[in-house]
Amino acid sequence: MRSVGVEEELLLVDARTGEPRALSAAVLAAASLDPSGNEEVFESELQRQQLEFATRPQTAMGDLADEIRRWRAEAARHAERLDASVAALATSPLPVNPSIGTGERHQWLKEHFGLTAQEQLTCGCHVHVSVESDEEGVAVLDRIRPWLPVLLAMSTNSPFWQGEDSGYHSYRNRVWGRWPSAGPVEVFGSADRYHEQVNDMVASGVLRDEGMVYFDARLSHSYPTVEIRVADVCLDPSTTVLLATLIRALVETAAREWREGVPPTRHGVALLRLAAWRAARSGLEDHLVHPVTMRPAPAEAVVRALFDHVRDALEDSGDVVAAQESLAALLKTGNGARIQRELLRTTGSLREVVAECVRRTRG
Repeated sequence: MRSVGVEEELLLVDARTGEPRALSAAVLAAASLDPSGNEEVFESELQRQQLEFATRPQTAMGDLADEIRRWRAEAARHAERLDASVAALATSPLPVNPSIGTGERHQWLKEHFGLTAQEQLTCGCHVHVSVESDEEGVAVLDRIRPWLPVLLAMSTNSPFWQGEDSGYHSYRNRVWGRWPSAGPVEVFGSADRYHEQVNDMVASGVLRDEGMVYFDARLSHSYPTVEIRVADVCLDPSTTVLLATLIRALVETAAREWREGVPPTRHGVALLRLAAWRAARSGLEDHLVHPVTMRPAPAEAVVRALFDHVRDALEDSGDVVAAQESLAALLKTGNGARIQRELLRTTGSLREVVAECVRRTRG
């Protein structure tokens, strides 16, 4: 059974106004004083209005769900000491002036990337799935490429930007795409070719190090995993768990195809960029680009195509029923982008949108 770990980036907001607050250092300090000794779970991010946590590798999805809920609650508890809270929002609905961290790496990014770095207050969800070798990992990356926009569409949770409706379901994806190394990639064919490409990118001088290789999916440079980085942080932890379940099954399906000699599809990067744009624009509310045909199809049909593609792996891991039920609930109630817009229609206030999202994040 492949293990799965999740990293979630959360937005730190004022408990009364809902406006983002640059408190990551203070929250980390509060966590370090906690007698539970779990401060190493939390990390700072590029912007001081963000806080990240990482789960341990898990093989049972129920255990993963428990961890995600636990660390969200712990993050909220630490923030509350500072009259703040956390929200699982991929962008701030309210206007914000982001504040880049003071560390050497963050200041380097600020100096070299200017406004791209300054505006980069976005919160994502990264899912790590264990692989046996770099060769297997790259074979997986080559075969999951066309399915990544579907995962993005399911996770979309960033319709607002600087107090306005962006017109997108994931504006985070559009902002994140400004980094020169972000987005979909070509078929590599081998681990040697993957590492050669990464080394060449760093040697160009544009990137500081391998950690700045922001592919939608990559080999982790810290763990024996593939890291799928395409998703928004999800408002509801059940959506995060559903994504992790489908991603593990997608990795397993791709690895089986590789062992059986099934070649990856050769969709070009240009088409994959269009599919990602459509997913960010439409979420689950309209058509998506079908990963097999690269033609428009209703979002529900495309999501169910992903489910059918990985069904055998879900059956083998014992996750098929839970995934089916969670997927049906997501399609019925909607993801974070739909919920945020419905909250705005109901309350007429972006502050109330943030307040409700804080409550949902805290659980």
